[in-house]
Amino acid sequence: MRPYAHRRIVLGVTGGIASYKSAWLARLLTKAGADVDVVMTAAAQEFVTAVTFEALTGRPVHTALIAAGHALDHIALARSAHAIVVAPATADFMARAAHGHANDLLSACLLAADAPVLLVPAMNDRMWAHRQTVRNAEHLRELGYHLLEPDSGALAAGEGSGPGRMPEPETIFAHIGRLLDADGLLRGRRVVVTAGGTREPIDPVRFVSNRSSGKMGVAIASAAWRRGADVTLIAGPLSVAPPVGPSIISVETTEAMRNAVAAHLPGADVLVMAAAPADFRPTTVAAQKIKKDSALSEIAVVPTDDILLSTRDRRPAHAIVVGFALETERALAGGRDKLRRKALDLVVVNDATEPGAGFGTDTNRVTFLAGENEPEALPLLDKSEVADAILDRVEGLMRGR
Repeated sequence: MRPYAHRRIVLGVTGGIASYKSAWLARLLTKAGADVDVVMTAAAQEFVTAVTFEALTGRPVHTALIAAGHALDHIALARSAHAIVVAPATADFMARAAHGHANDLLSACLLAADAPVLLVPAMNDRMWAHRQTVRNAEHLRELGYHLLEPDSGALAAGEGSGPGRMPEPETIFAHIGRLLDADGLLRGRRVVVTAGGTREPIDPVRFVSNRSSGKMGVAIASAAWRRGADVTLIAGPLSVAPPVGPSIISVETTEAMRNAVAAHLPGADVLVMAAAPADFRPTTVAAQKIKKDSALSEIAVVPTDDILLSTRDRRPAHAIVVGFALETERALAGGRDKLRRKALDLVVVNDATEPGAGFGTDTNRVTFLAGENEPEALPLLDKSEVADAILDRVEGLMRGR
């Protein structure tokens, strides 16, 4: 799984109650294809055993700075790492790291490392707010370390709620991906992605919509953010968890989505229109719920504004614009028409009737249309893989500009 496969991650675990979450993080990284070398401090071993991590990663766990046959482990681990992650990073460990201490294996690894380092603080809210911890965090950032801000939420038993809680493993996993993958052409670029369907109201409780889950658009937004882009996701109602990283603007109607796209186009480098906005809206919206016995026999509708057409004049000249053509017949012809009529750089075509490639699935089978090039058909892939394939083509188009 990009970008984790065949990458070596040093996962440092220090002595906090949140270390139980680190076991699941190790599992996520290993399942994605990474080689995970776990380094535990002595205090960490009071909370979680080394055997747990060895079972999850299939690799030896490192615990000692000075041991027969392991005198240079800190050098070997640091040099082989593509990224070093310390989760949780306690207040004590942050203080030692900020001052360059090397009195255990994990802190020595940091001093020997050239790879990017992500620290994930986790501690009591008062400790996190203390001036010394704040100063240490600032100094660590100045040294080039990446710090993931702690969440607010329930703390250790009896300590209530507040900032200091370690983020969930899935969030940390996503940030590790950004460390590993944010060195391409999308780094620092502004990317706008749309996702999901829209809802056109009939009355206060009913609406016209479609089967879009938003999975494809969310996958694209996640992949673009992972590649280092500044991503804005404009999303209709989603049936999938929102992505980690991108800014999210929630909308309901096609008009609201069009207005949001128009507002965010200036300065955008890439627009990916992966949403499935409703093509029609009722001509009138009832003020009250329409009763079942009202003998309503039809609902008059009118077309909604086409978002790509209506915002065409607002696109920056350099922007790469990608559209989707979801069809049920003559898919390539429909895609070719959209490519030309809406002045797109790339159209992603798929057939909603094909098993595994329609709404709500985790997979998709797409064909790319660009310029006068021959259609490029991909096999059935996970939507995360399709997202990366789309962004690979976007980066190729950027090179040609």
